[in-house]
Amino acid sequence: MTIQSAVSFLGKKETVRGTLAAALLAGSLSVPFAAAEAEYEFTMGAIVSPGDIYGKMTTSVPERIAEATNGKVEITVSDSLVAASQVASAVRDGRLPMSAALHTYLAGDEPRMGIFNLPGLIENIDDYQKVRDAFWAEDVARIWDESWNAKVFAEGAWCNTRLFSKTPIHSIEDFKGKRLRVHNPQSASLIESLGGKGTPMPMTEIVPALERGVIDGVFTSACVGGTMDIWREAPHVQDWGIAPVTGWAILMNNDEWEKLPSDIQEQIQDAMDELQAETFGGYKEFVQKAMDQMEEDGAKVWSASEEQRAKLNQEKYTQAAYDSWYQRAEEVGFDGPAYVQKIRDVLDK
Repeated sequence: MTIQSAVSFLGKKETVRGTLAAALLAGSLSVPFAAAEAEYEFTMGAIVSPGDIYGKMTTSVPERIAEATNGKVEITVSDSLVAASQVASAVRDGRLPMSAALHTYLAGDEPRMGIFNLPGLIENIDDYQKVRDAFWAEDVARIWDESWNAKVFAEGAWCNTRLFSKTPIHSIEDFKGKRLRVHNPQSASLIESLGGKGTPMPMTEIVPALERGVIDGVFTSACVGGTMDIWREAPHVQDWGIAPVTGWAILMNNDEWEKLPSDIQEQIQDAMDELQAETFGGYKEFVQKAMDQMEEDGAKVWSASEEQRAKLNQEKYTQAAYDSWYQRAEEVGFDGPAYVQKIRDVLDK
């Protein structure tokens, strides 16, 4: 579906909710640009993200790059060519020239990709940006280059993570016995320490699993949860500050990038610099609108107090998550405790 037909569809259906297919509109988006014949055509893999700022920004890539290059570069965005967990490896292996990949999906292989999953460390988007700007963006760009044969164009973050649950989880005791969908190993370890069960699960299975009682709740983007109406099955929308940020990056295979003339490279990078600035600049407003809409629609929104968060982040609950992260860091070949301390120094923790 082209952007033009997508706009026509939205004209008929102002809000897109309830089903994943409707929320995404279609499996791909491309933007024809009339100013010039396309000389370079690329496909960009993306992840299903109805209503999230990730989806808004990644689907704008074709138009931005077409405009920046005067139509010489045409991008098609697709969420159906490879599985979500493979959008980065597909770029590395040359199966896709571009992708919009989530760092957290790679945290098992490269723990530095999952620093925002460590309990009580990075607590919000401001913390994430401070660490990014201080050293992390440069570190990760090198890792993308060396381990995934990829150039980073731009980075951003999904809307803040919320815990959607069928019954209230307003104390750490409430976690006991709960089966909760998680999207990273550190959160799984934390939930286990709290007496619950962390369960990995694809987005497409979440609502049916809630309906059947397979899970009691789900950690996911506030914006995705609102757009998919997850709160209708799990009406308690809670902010515990658990894995609050999920970063993403727009990538291109290095070999494909090097084929492009230097002037087009510069035009593309300028467009992506602008995208990144808009992503972070509009992040808080975007999330707040999603939260306000859910609350207006009937979701029961709640945030843990500083005292409750401090209790949850006690070492007896968080140490297992850190230990597994440190162990993987040692296997990969870097000093995990020193890396965490570097983050704490940036954040004055």
